[in-house]
Amino acid sequence: MEYRKIKGEAEDRDAVVEDVENLRGKPLSISDNLATIGESRIDRAKWKRKSVVTLALTVLTSSQAILIVWSKRAGKYEYSVTTANFLVETLKCAISLIVLGKIWRTEGVTDDNRLTTTLDEVIVYPIPAALYLVKNLLQYYIFAYVDAPGYQILKNLNIISTGILYRIILKKRLSEIQWAAFILLCAGCTTAQLNTNSDRVLQTPFQGWVMAIVMALLSGFAGVYTEAIMKKRPSRNINVQNFWLYIFGMAFNAVAILIQDFDAVMNKGFFHGYSLITVLMILNHALSGIAVSMVMKYADNIVKVYSTSVAMLLTAVVSVFLFGFHLSLAFFLGTIVVSVAIYLHSAGKMQR
Repeated sequence: MEYRKIKGEAEDRDAVVEDVENLRGKPLSISDNLATIGESRIDRAKWKRKSVVTLALTVLTSSQAILIVWSKRAGKYEYSVTTANFLVETLKCAISLIVLGKIWRTEGVTDDNRLTTTLDEVIVYPIPAALYLVKNLLQYYIFAYVDAPGYQILKNLNIISTGILYRIILKKRLSEIQWAAFILLCAGCTTAQLNTNSDRVLQTPFQGWVMAIVMALLSGFAGVYTEAIMKKRPSRNINVQNFWLYIFGMAFNAVAILIQDFDAVMNKGFFHGYSLITVLMILNHALSGIAVSMVMKYADNIVKVYSTSVAMLLTAVVSVFLFGFHLSLAFFLGTIVVSVAIYLHSAGKMQR
C-alpha cells in the first residue's frame, strides 16, 4: 500500500511538471497580450503606409507620360515647356523648404540641416542640375516620335546607363544577374516597339531611339553624380542637398526661358497656354520625386519594381481609351520581358 501511495504522489508531481512545461512560451500576463496586439497594430500600420506609397508611385509614374501627351493641343504645346520646367523645380524647392521648416521646429537647427554652407559644397550641384535640365526638356520633345506607352518602355533604358556608369564612376561591381537583366531589358524594349502593321520594323523612328538613349545617358550620369555628392557627406540632411540642387535647376531653367521662350513670355505672358492638364502635369513631376524618396524611406526597392511594371501596362491601357493606342501582342510581350528584367536587376543588386 505504501508503495502504491508513493507511486501515486510521484505521478502527480510528474503531471504538475508537465503542465508547467506546457505553459512555457505562452502569454502569461495581460502586458504580454497588449505587447502582441501593439506589434500587430504597428505591422498593419507599416503595411498600410507601404501600400499607400506603392499606389502613389504607380499612379504618378503611369500618369506622367499621359499628362505630357494630353497637354498638347493639335500636336503641339501651346505653353512654354521651359516655364513648366521652371515651375516644377520651384515647387520641389518649396516642398524641401517646408519639410526643413518642420525639422527645424522639432529638432532645431544643426550643422547637418542648416542651409548656410561653404562654396566647396555648393559648387558641385550645377553639373547634375544642368544635366537634368537637358533631360527634362528632351522629355517633352521625344513625344513627337513616340507615344505614351512607348515612352514608358524606352525610359527604362536609364537602368542600363545607370548600371554601367556605377561601374565606371563609383567602381561598383555588377553581378552576372544584373548584366543578364541589361540584355533582357534591351530585348524587351525592342520587342515592345516591333511594328507588324507597317513596312517599318520598329514603331519608334531612329530619332526617337536616339533621344531615348541620350535621355537615358543624361539621367544615368546625373543620378550617379548626385548620389556621389550626397554620399560624400551622408550625415547632411537630404532636403538641404535637394534644396541646392533645385535652386540651380531654377537658375538654369530661367536661363532656358530667356534663350528659348523670352519673346513668347514677354508678349503672351508667363502662363500663356496653361490649362488644368498642364497644372496637373507640373504637380505630377514635382510629386514623383518625393514619392521615390518616400519609397526609399518607408518601403523597399521591390516596390519600385512593381510600380514601374504596373505603370507600363496601366499607361498602355489608359492610352487605348484616350489616344486610340493599339495594344499589340508584341507590346504586351515586351512589357513582360522588361518587367522581368527590372526584377532581375533589383534581385541582382540585393545579392551583390
